Amino acid sequence: MLSIRHQAAISAAALAICLTPSAGFAESAAAPAAPAEDEDTILVVTGRRVSDASVAIGTDQTSNTISITREALLSAPAGISGLKMLEGLPGFNVQANDALGLYEFGNSVFVRAFNFQQIGFVLDGVPMGRSDQFGGSPIFRYVENENLQRVTASQGAGDVSLPSYASLGPIVQYITTQPADDLGLIAQQTFGSDDFRRSFVRVDTGEHGGLSAYASYSKLDADVWRGPGTIDREHVEAKIRYEIDDRSDVTASFLYNDYFDYDSPAISIAQYKGTTPTPDPFGRKGRYFAYLGTVPNLSVTVPGIRYSNSLYNQYFKQAINSRTDYLYSLTGNFAPTDSFDFSVTGYYEDKKGYGVSPEAYSTSLGLPPRQGGAPSAYTAQKDIVPGLFAPKGLQYGLSTIEGSRVGVTAHGTYHFGPHILQAGFWGENDDYHRTQARYNHQDGNPDGAPLLGEPVHLQRDYRSSRETLQLFAKTVLAFDEERLKIELGFKSLNIDYKIRGYRNPADYINRRTPRLTDQWKDHFLPQAGLVYNVTPQEQIFASYAENMALPRGADDIFSAASPIVPGPAAETSKNYEAGVRTNRPTFNAALALFYTQFDNRLQSFASPVPGSTTTETFYQNVGGVKSYGAELSGVLKPRILDGAVYFNANATYNIAKFQDNYSTFAIKGKRVPDNAKWLVQAGMTVEPADWIVANVSARYLSSRYSNFVNSEKIGDYVIANAYVDIGDGLSFGPLKSVKLRFNVDNIFNKDYLGTISTTTNSPATYRPGPDRTFQISIRGEI
Repeated sequence: MLSIRHQAAISAAALAICLTPSAGFAESAAAPAAPAEDEDTILVVTGRRVSDASVAIGTDQTSNTISITREALLSAPAGISGLKMLEGLPGFNVQANDALGLYEFGNSVFVRAFNFQQIGFVLDGVPMGRSDQFGGSPIFRYVENENLQRVTASQGAGDVSLPSYASLGPIVQYITTQPADDLGLIAQQTFGSDDFRRSFVRVDTGEHGGLSAYASYSKLDADVWRGPGTIDREHVEAKIRYEIDDRSDVTASFLYNDYFDYDSPAISIAQYKGTTPTPDPFGRKGRYFAYLGTVPNLSVTVPGIRYSNSLYNQYFKQAINSRTDYLYSLTGNFAPTDSFDFSVTGYYEDKKGYGVSPEAYSTSLGLPPRQGGAPSAYTAQKDIVPGLFAPKGLQYGLSTIEGSRVGVTAHGTYHFGPHILQAGFWGENDDYHRTQARYNHQDGNPDGAPLLGEPVHLQRDYRSSRETLQLFAKTVLAFDEERLKIELGFKSLNIDYKIRGYRNPADYINRRTPRLTDQWKDHFLPQAGLVYNVTPQEQIFASYAENMALPRGADDIFSAASPIVPGPAAETSKNYEAGVRTNRPTFNAALALFYTQFDNRLQSFASPVPGSTTTETFYQNVGGVKSYGAELSGVLKPRILDGAVYFNANATYNIAKFQDNYSTFAIKGKRVPDNAKWLVQAGMTVEPADWIVANVSARYLSSRYSNFVNSEKIGDYVIANAYVDIGDGLSFGPLKSVKLRFNVDNIFNKDYLGTISTTTNSPATYRPGPDRTFQISIRGEI
């Protein structure tokens, strides 16, 4: 049941919309009309898993824009995360710790010159902010593939109107379905590998006097594929829509997500191969290297302390993640005249969670400060911080988070002939609170109850806030009987940042709670693009965009050193694109060439603090990255196969290199870690009858470096997947649709290393890719 606080949030969002001046702001949902076409030119490739060209290859867009259709989303494995969905798109190097991409600390993305934290995500017009696991709003918590209409990605630069302070170019939009016109019930049950069980149900009210709604619920339970522990997820989505007339409507949405899992360890190549100088004491190696399912019997390393051996930190109950998120939004779309329309969205997000990690006895105890003891230990803090207890064995490391975001976006569009003038704004306040401390276990036992009344030492207790204001203006001009479309626009982005409290253990030692502030702003970030219809079937397009982003991990940056350390400049980018599209009866394709310049890259290293003689390790701007390459995607449906078989493929060539050295590290000209030169994907879909669709696909990723100096590299790999959908068009009694789906990921059980935790010049750690995974789903509709 919703708390009073959450009910009040909906009212606050609604009030914000009502109080927002709408006369000067609006959003256009429609681009200028497409050129007139004769009957021959409208014949395009079709199929149950083939989308309209405007979606598949981004027809009429000035940048390379590719989408995942609803049909493809429904054929994906049940419960797939919003991030894992992207791996089928050109240019997106997506790595995940598990087949569905649910484990937050095991996911990574690399596209062109950017990683996961430099991509903007938008859900039904609501910006998802930063993607940090601590305090952020990673998209995989907020979407359900059964409720998505499509996922649209711009690899180079999203539209200037889209709200984001995280994006240095790439933007991904998730658009959910509207309530159905008819009363209905959908239920789906899935079973799979690793004792996977997922139930999904959705109820639609149908449309009654302009009012329609739906609500859905899913529950997912599974074992961790690599080691002991479980994954548990509950997810609720609801939407109410009132259609005022055929041009205006109001929609309220609610989302709830509760997630809990046990971690699995990141490992080095030496651990993976079992070639460490000292063999793993528990005999672990390979892809199934995991935490321990029981507390081992280890030798005592400190007399009198039963659980003093540091290897007790390998027990799986010491590695836990839990998150609970609520998201409310209220959107109004209005068209008071034929030439003017506007849209306003208010939203509120509430989040909380915790994470657990172990700390060994000797680390918790520490040395006296005069002997060089770290401030993050009991011995250093016990005479300064009241209420501490001596460590008893293995310590329980608890991090807690809570926060809220509230914001409003508004867009308005004026149509004059074939042209468009558009303007809008986005304002948001993001408040965040984090704590971290080490506590005793009962008797120091790794399996003992955590004693939260016995803190051993304190790590942090701070609050931070981000206040954002983004303005934009844009015009779309059409010429030559609308064959040529030119877009010109710019945005202004202003971010105010504050952090106060105990940011790190040294703040406790020095009895200080500093209040630090910074601001990043750029009032002119231009974007320009054009698309030209060379023929009714072919287009050329080009675009240029500049972006600025909130420094990644700002809380970590401002917590890493003493208060005298200056804050960094914002990271910036310039993105160039040019390409061509074709849309023919038996194939469509898009080719984009790109060049990206990414500046003010952030890196932590030791150097003198400006204006002092003190040397500290802190984050600094150290130069740039340049990326260039090409992306090709398309669909082919040969006539010779009589429409029963079609093929899809995409290929990406991408080179991303550092442009500057920093400190004593010569990295200029080195490849950026996790940058794969080649990413190739291909699939074949077969429709032998109306009631069956089958697909097999393969994905190739070339070798990648794991550190900045390029001294360690992992090899390439190929992964194959398949699915079969049975039952399209079949009905039984009251069931208007019954479907059975089989999914298998990693058909050939390829053993490989996926996600990289990159380093500067040392061996990195990795997440082994998931093994072969099966799913079977049965779905019925009433």
